Amino acid sequence: MSTSTSISPAERGSRTVLVLYNCDYDEELTSVEGVDESAVKLAAAAVVEAVRGYGFQSELIAVQGTDIIDVLTDVQRQEPDLVFNLCESLNGDARNEVVVPAVLDMLRLPYTGSGPLCLGMCLHKERCKEVLTARGIATPGYRILHSAADVDALAAADLRFPLFLKLAHEDASIGIEESNVCADVDAVRVRAAAMLERYRMPLVCEEFIAGREVNVTLLGNGDELRVLPLYEIDFRDMPDDRPNIISYAAKWDESHVDYEGTKPVPMKGVTPELAAAIESTARAAFEAMGLADFGRVDLRIDADGTPWVIDVNPNCDLSDDAGFARSARAGGLDYPDLIGRICEVAWNRHARTPQPRID
Repeated sequence: MSTSTSISPAERGSRTVLVLYNCDYDEELTSVEGVDESAVKLAAAAVVEAVRGYGFQSELIAVQGTDIIDVLTDVQRQEPDLVFNLCESLNGDARNEVVVPAVLDMLRLPYTGSGPLCLGMCLHKERCKEVLTARGIATPGYRILHSAADVDALAAADLRFPLFLKLAHEDASIGIEESNVCADVDAVRVRAAAMLERYRMPLVCEEFIAGREVNVTLLGNGDELRVLPLYEIDFRDMPDDRPNIISYAAKWDESHVDYEGTKPVPMKGVTPELAAAIESTARAAFEAMGLADFGRVDLRIDADGTPWVIDVNPNCDLSDDAGFARSARAGGLDYPDLIGRICEVAWNRHARTPQPRID
């Protein structure tokens, strides 16, 4: 396997990339109008077409929790050059996204994206924050809420209001609405009780950073890690009586006022100093959490110009109309080029990774 940073067009046709996607979905997402199984499959099919458009051979393979061993054993028998991993959950639980890369590691099949340790830490937001804090990377102060007793203890915590609530083991803005921004302990108590009852998982209660929200997309590994053009969320159309946050409705309900009030736009009016701070913070978070090949780091910029990491997403949406592809196009990569480049950086990473000996 070549360690060069690019694979020649003539060589691409001899390589096979199998694209895996999960066909058992998060019930919270599929319950929303317009977010259904067909949309997920279409997004995965678009990746297959992009892989083929770049010159590789490719096939789409669906996997669910009940058949994962049979499917991945069959994948192993096919001896692909690379597996493109699009699995974000299994059995309707996002916490199981670690399973597919763990089994691929066991089978010694090279794949795109981050490994199980990284995925697990990023999805367990308390662990993510612990790593960021230990590395000296700015992330909002927080407490983990398991019960009403933890809410009562907030009065003695050294946190600045307003506070923001989010689920400790979910992404895609699940559980986020206007009332998640809490002005006092009483507001936290009311909203936390509702979330704990509905979702049955701990909550992250963190300081809310008022300011610009920036999406930083990254492509590559190590010295070849590239920061793509920055995008931020334009909140100018958000009504004055609503907080400037990306709620669940903002992502998934096109008829909602939050959807209209949260438009991703190229980041402008950025000083060289702020751009450097954003880039260095995102790179540091990418490396601290052990991301591989691609990912997105979301930041909030406070009034002093300090970037605060609010989320690290190692398995971000790679749909051709999503933010990652949008940023890539701004950086000169069309969709097949982006998907093909992810394949290449994954191959290069696996080529540099020593395999354990089995005597």
